[in-house]
Amino acid sequence: MNSPTASAAHFFLQLSLILAACSICRAVMRRIGQPPVIGEMIAGVLLGPSLFGFIAPDLFQTVFSPGSRPVLFAIAQLGLSLYMFVVGLEFRTDVFRLHLRTAAIVSSAGIIAPFVLAGCVAVWLTRTGGYFAQHVSMPMAVLFIGAAMSITAFPMLARIILENGLKGTSAGTIALAAGSFDDVVAWMLLATVLGCISANPLLVVAALGGGLLYAFFCLNLLRPILRYYFNDQKNEPTVLGTLMLLLGIGAWFTDLIGLYSVFGAFILGLAIPRGGLAEKTAERISPLTTALLLPFFFTYSGLNTRFSLLNSASLWAICLLLVVVAIAGKLGACYGASRICGKTHSESLTIASLMNARGLMELILLNIGLQAGLITPTLFTMLVLMAVVTTLMAAPGFNAAKRLSGSNC
Repeated sequence: MNSPTASAAHFFLQLSLILAACSICRAVMRRIGQPPVIGEMIAGVLLGPSLFGFIAPDLFQTVFSPGSRPVLFAIAQLGLSLYMFVVGLEFRTDVFRLHLRTAAIVSSAGIIAPFVLAGCVAVWLTRTGGYFAQHVSMPMAVLFIGAAMSITAFPMLARIILENGLKGTSAGTIALAAGSFDDVVAWMLLATVLGCISANPLLVVAALGGGLLYAFFCLNLLRPILRYYFNDQKNEPTVLGTLMLLLGIGAWFTDLIGLYSVFGAFILGLAIPRGGLAEKTAERISPLTTALLLPFFFTYSGLNTRFSLLNSASLWAICLLLVVVAIAGKLGACYGASRICGKTHSESLTIASLMNARGLMELILLNIGLQAGLITPTLFTMLVLMAVVTTLMAAPGFNAAKRLSGSNC
């Protein structure tokens, strides 16, 4: 058995390798005009069995030994919880008021069309076999694939809008509002699937009922207390510790009831009052989370992504079908909805390109599905590829829209 010192040394070796790979891939993505997060997604896949494990299998097994993976998983969950807390904190329900009608139509199209197309594919995949666990019923498969196709990379979308001067514009506001609502619906679908995964009615009640009670408590009872606490300047030195305590309790509770820690973290973020010390604290949390902790999640996800599982032309054809369905359902529907609402071709392409990107949110959803025993590693790998492809399409689509308009959309 390894000593604590040897285990620590092994961990720091993993940390160095993960951060180096992410740094290199981020730099490459920036050079070709892609968001850095895509580089981290790709780095995680490259460090997994698809490349590192294929080129140097013995070294791969040494660096990412099975015994070390629970530690990687725990750190990845911490990173995800912190990240989803910040996502909840930055979630803006008020943006709907500026372009309510258009945002609602685009959001509805971005949910309904992908869900219907994905549902048809899910029905076929369940009948084919080998893509969902045996205990997963057809309705559960439809809900999960529907959620996977409907989700949008809301946090990345917000950053692209800010970095490209789209904040406050019609296209940027509509995309941000529609994307945020799409993600809420996708998480609700996933929560329903997780609540129904067991045949035990008590577990379903515990998951869904417990989640609703937790949300009610945070949004209606905890928020007034936090508003008073955070408005007291004397409490500024203890705000970070208080937030981390609440985050730990929320993540533990939602894990306990079967909804996973990301739900607890996200809902807690929604409950934090805006315009106070909480947002300043989140600004301190976010850089450390994205630079140090999230790479562990990308790597852990990459360890579960095995291109070798797609070992036939038929499997690659199904993978291609999933990518096409994802693009047609999301990009096509959002573009059409924007045009119906009177937006120009360039504005509609901007909105659709942003909405089509799945990014990190997709990987979170897929990993939860894999850990919960909903999907097989084969389908997981296919959907990871879909997430990478649709996210890579965001920047070219956005740049094409800018060229069409002759200026920033």
